[in-house]
Amino acid sequence: MILAWLTLFDGILAVALAVTGILCAHFGVLPPFNLHLSTALFGLYLVLFGFFLGILGCIVGTIVLLTTLFMPSWRAGRGRAIAGIIVGLLVVVPILRIAWSTRQYPPINDITTDTQNPPAFVYAETLPPNRGRDMSYKAETASAQLRAPIYQNLKPLELPGSLDDVYKRAEIIAGEFPGWQITYRDPVHHTIEGVATSTLFQFKDDFVIQVRPAPESGKSLVEMRSKSRDGKGDLGANYNRIESFFRALQGPPRGVVTQ
Repeated sequence: MILAWLTLFDGILAVALAVTGILCAHFGVLPPFNLHLSTALFGLYLVLFGFFLGILGCIVGTIVLLTTLFMPSWRAGRGRAIAGIIVGLLVVVPILRIAWSTRQYPPINDITTDTQNPPAFVYAETLPPNRGRDMSYKAETASAQLRAPIYQNLKPLELPGSLDDVYKRAEIIAGEFPGWQITYRDPVHHTIEGVATSTLFQFKDDFVIQVRPAPESGKSLVEMRSKSRDGKGDLGANYNRIESFFRALQGPPRGVVTQ
């Protein structure tokens, strides 16, 4: 039965594409295609293609199963249809779970603790992957962030201590975060820039941390901005990065880095 075989073929191809996409992205098997299509993004596209094939296989397989209820001659393909649906769901279910759990995040990928005066990228603009990119903070991005309920509690972190002391603490902790690479330090302006790499797809996100004086309190404000290089949305990656860093800053003091 052709449709039963098609269901099984779609399921197998969906898994193959998803696995290939993840491996290509994680290990950088393919070089970046151009400024707008990195290896990580290409790998994600392969996974999404597999996702849609998996959905197609599930639909066709369901049609086959329903048809076998009324056409006994089609029952020979029931096993292949069931197998194809199960294999396709191996790709479809995880992606649907991710989409559902991140539905509260708007399709923006540049998040900051201060939409009025966000920290600006300086060194990041000179990095080869960012040449030709517009690293400025857009007004429409600010509007989308301010409208999203998930970002309503995102604000600068106020800490006791001088600018130099808080900056040093931020520098130490940022240097200890897994997947973070510090690319620029400016003790004069109390600014840190770096690149965060995601674990699975190896997506690169630029971030900037700046310590500013807190008005009227004598304390220090830690501002942060995190911007993805790929895609229009970030599934909450930049927001969660800022929140995780702020939680670490408020934790127990860590040791001082020695030269």
